[in-house]
Amino acid sequence: MRPEHIPNIISTLRILMVYPVVHLMLAERYTGALALFVIAGLSDAIDGFLAKHYGWQSRLGSYLDPLADKLLLVCCFVAGAWLGLLPVWMAAAVLLRDAVIVTGAIAYYLLAHPFDGQPILASKLNTLLQLAFIVAILFNRGVSELPPLLLDTLLAATLATTIASGAIYVYVWGRNYRLETARGRR
Repeated sequence: MRPEHIPNIISTLRILMVYPVVHLMLAERYTGALALFVIAGLSDAIDGFLAKHYGWQSRLGSYLDPLADKLLLVCCFVAGAWLGLLPVWMAAAVLLRDAVIVTGAIAYYLLAHPFDGQPILASKLNTLLQLAFIVAILFNRGVSELPPLLLDTLLAATLATTIASGAIYVYVWGRNYRLETARGRR
């Protein structure tokens, strides 16, 4: 194993953590789910730091890291909705946003060319808020009750960035595709 593979290994381990986190949630063992979820979240920060700080970024990593994040978050949102910890419409918004982004990425790849899988700033903020919201609902059930205003505010902010970041991706990829096809006609 070479050191530059460490970020990809961490992302792979985060993918493997999805099942235990969701299993603990569904078993209503919220403290354990929270602990594993926080470890997974910290692993995201660690692999990102290592990749950027040491130049260990790779094309594989540009796909693995967001895949690990999305699997963990989508599964936790679906499990949370199933358990009544969060509104079903919130889980649906997260699923719809990710489906739009994946469909757009595939369409862009097929119609234009491969792209760099770097997230936009709004997407990073959305991921941070989704992580914070899941932490809050697990903490609320497993450790100590949080003020409803805090949970409602996190829910609203998460919904806003979910919608906004999805719309920005659609706009940016659509604009880039139109610009590239216009250049190709010249």
